[in-house]
Amino acid sequence: MTAAPDSSLRERKKRRTRQALIDTALELFTRRGFGGVTLDELCEEVEVSKRTFFRTFTSKEDVAMAPDQDLWRAFLEELETAEPDGLPVVELGRDALLAALARMDDEGWARRLLLSRRLAERTPSMGAHGLQFCEATTQEALAILHRRFGLGAPGDLRPRLAVDMLVAAFHGAVTGWVAQADDAAGGVSGIEPPTTDDLADRLREAVAALPGSLALTVTPR
Repeated sequence: MTAAPDSSLRERKKRRTRQALIDTALELFTRRGFGGVTLDELCEEVEVSKRTFFRTFTSKEDVAMAPDQDLWRAFLEELETAEPDGLPVVELGRDALLAALARMDDEGWARRLLLSRRLAERTPSMGAHGLQFCEATTQEALAILHRRFGLGAPGDLRPRLAVDMLVAAFHGAVTGWVAQADDAAGGVSGIEPPTTDDLADRLREAVAALPGSLALTVTPR
C-alpha cells in the first residue's frame, strides 16, 4: 500500500535534485565561466555526490544544455502522438515542436534556455555536445516518421531534409530570441524581455519563411 507514495516521493526528490543541478550549474558557469567550475565544485554547491550527478547527466556539457534537450525530448514525445492531417512533414514537425514549447510552462525555463545558449556561444565543447545530441534527436525523429507514417524509404532524402529544415528554423528563431533578450538587457527602448510565447511566434515565422527561402534563385552579381 505504501509502494506508490514512496515511489512518487522518490521521483519528486529526483526531479528537485535535477533542477537544482541545472539551475546551479547555469548560474555558476555564467558567473565564473564554463571552465572555471569543476564538477566537484558544482556537486558540493548542490550538496550531492558525483555518483548522484552521473545518475542524471553524463557531463558538465550535458547539464548546461538541459533546457534545450528537455525541449527536444518533449518534441519527440509529441511527434509520437501527432496527427498528420495531410500536413507536410515540416509543418507536422513545427506543430509538434510548438506543443513541446507549450509544455515548457515552468516560468524559469526561458531564462535557463537563455543562459544555456549564451554559454554555448563561447564554449566549444558545448557546441560539440549539441551537435551530437542534435544528430541523435534527428535519428529518433526519422525513426518515428518511418514507424508511424512509412516515410523514409531507402534513398529517400526528403524526411531527413524536412527534419533538418525544422532544426534550422528553430535555430534561426532562437538566435533572434536571444538577440531580443540582449537588447532588453541593454536597455534598448521598447524592447521587452522575451518569453516562451515569443519564441513560439519566432518559430512559426521561421518555418513560414522556409518555402520562400528555398525558392531563391542564384544569379551573378
